[in-house]
Amino acid sequence: METKKTIYQLHEEHKTWLNKLLFYKDELTIMGNRITEVAEKNTSKELRSLADHFHNQLIIQKEQIDILNHDIKSHESYLEAAVQKNPNAVDHEKFSDHKKHRESIAVLEKLFRELREELIDFLSKWM
Repeated sequence: METKKTIYQLHEEHKTWLNKLLFYKDELTIMGNRITEVAEKNTSKELRSLADHFHNQLIIQKEQIDILNHDIKSHESYLEAAVQKNPNAVDHEKFSDHKKHRESIAVLEKLFRELREELIDFLSKWM
C-alpha cells in the first residue's frame, strides 16, 4: 500500500534533504582539495593514478547530487502548484510519499560514506 503524507511532511523532508546535499557537496570540495594537496607533494605514478580515480569519483558524486537536487526541487514545485491550485484543501489533502527520493538519498549517503572511508585510507597511506 502506498504511503501518503501531508504537504508539510513532504516539505520538511525536502528541506532536510536539500541541506544534506549542500553538506555533501561541500565535503566533496574539501575531499578534492585534500587529494590535490597530496598529489602535488608526490610524483608517484601509483599515487597519480589513485588521485585521478578519486577525482573521478568526486565528479560522479557531484553529478548525482546535482541530479537529486534538481529532482527534489521539481517535486517541491509540484507541491507549490498543488497549493496554488487548491489552497483550502492542502491542509487536509495527502500526497504520495516520495519513496524514489528517499531511496536515492539513502544510496547517495551509503556511497558517500564508502568513498570517504576509501579516501581516508588513501590519504593516511600517502601523507
